[in-house]
Amino acid sequence: MEIISLKEQASDAETAVQSDAYVVTAIKPQAGNNNRVNVFVNDEYDFSLDIAQVVDYKLKVKRCLTELELSELRNASEFGKLYQRALEKTLSRPHSIKEIRDYLDTKRKKRIAENKIAHNNRKKDKELVKKYKLKVKEQPIYSDETIKKIIGILVEKGYLDDRKFAEYYVANRNQKKGTSLKKLRLELNSKGISEEICEQVLAESGRNDVEEIKKIMKKKAKHYDMEKMTNYLIRQGFDYQLVRDLLQEQAELLGKD
Repeated sequence: MEIISLKEQASDAETAVQSDAYVVTAIKPQAGNNNRVNVFVNDEYDFSLDIAQVVDYKLKVKRCLTELELSELRNASEFGKLYQRALEKTLSRPHSIKEIRDYLDTKRKKRIAENKIAHNNRKKDKELVKKYKLKVKEQPIYSDETIKKIIGILVEKGYLDDRKFAEYYVANRNQKKGTSLKKLRLELNSKGISEEICEQVLAESGRNDVEEIKKIMKKKAKHYDMEKMTNYLIRQGFDYQLVRDLLQEQAELLGKD
């Protein structure tokens, strides 16, 4: 069922159809997503938009589009789909800004690869393309500006917040298993979290290397002797002297002094 009926628009003089024009011939609800619609141009599916975009662009059946307008609408479609994917990923669990930016960049690289395949497929035998349903339509490439805009919206709405992510990460990362604060700091840095936020969150977390070492010893003491435990803890980023002092205190637990 069309959202905007052909009958309702038939009287609009401004939408007179030209044989060589790009004409919106149908706007249909998208299966499984009530917030998006599929737009057909010249009786073929062309792109999809969310309801708000349909309103913003004043899109209706029988509207004639210039090539520039059609390109703008296709770009808006791609923006809407990419934003929706980013939003879904962001809401699945807390993420850092860098994680989502990397995720969107991966999507862009995938699109570039798909377009290369599509370009090559167009050179192949048409019957072969049809038989094996090879992808032949190239898609718009996501721009830096598009990715920047999506990140900006997610930050503005509070869906992306590096401090909240850091708090979540420190509260859940190896909480029972134990890990050094140095390792936590390096992991946060790799996810784009600033040194300032790292220091604040780690200080407020209540986690410290003494307790973290004790967690690890409790888990591994039965299998590690003094030397092996020392080497392991140092590799995990703990201070050498702190490790030695604590292991001397726990020598009986390790079975050696």
